[in-house]
Amino acid sequence: MTVFFTADTHFGDHRTINIWRRPFPDTATMDALLIERWNAVVTDDDEVWHLGDVARRPSDVPSLLERLRGTKHLIRGNNDPDGTLAAAGWASVGDYAELDLEGRRLILCHYAFRAWNGQHRGAINLHGHSHGRLKPMPQQFDVGVDAQSFSPVTLDQLLARAAR
Repeated sequence: MTVFFTADTHFGDHRTINIWRRPFPDTATMDALLIERWNAVVTDDDEVWHLGDVARRPSDVPSLLERLRGTKHLIRGNNDPDGTLAAAGWASVGDYAELDLEGRRLILCHYAFRAWNGQHRGAINLHGHSHGRLKPMPQQFDVGVDAQSFSPVTLDQLLARAAR
């Protein structure tokens, strides 16, 4: 099992194409590429932590989750109404999580922090929300699709990119 992270998919949200200048002519094209890239790296045995802002319409979320591989966890974003959280298909839902993965402490939230639990003991903050436009602090990574080639990423991928 591999653990992946992503955020800010904004499925079906035309505003995201305009505001963040995503290179898609329409939401159908954007959604198809996001699903294709997700399923190209995630298997049914993998786990995905989505750090918020899933879709424009909560009513679309159950069918999207059925099409996306892996066991899916949601950390709520500012554009995730109660209907998104209640959708069938989430293994867990919360506003914040702390995980131990590969010997590292991960602090997960939709928002980037200036300070976080364990920051000075090597804990890593993974977040979304900023769409790749926020200069990260050390040990902090934007896992949103705009910052990660529209694909979920692993901790190893994030750390390897930071080392370059």
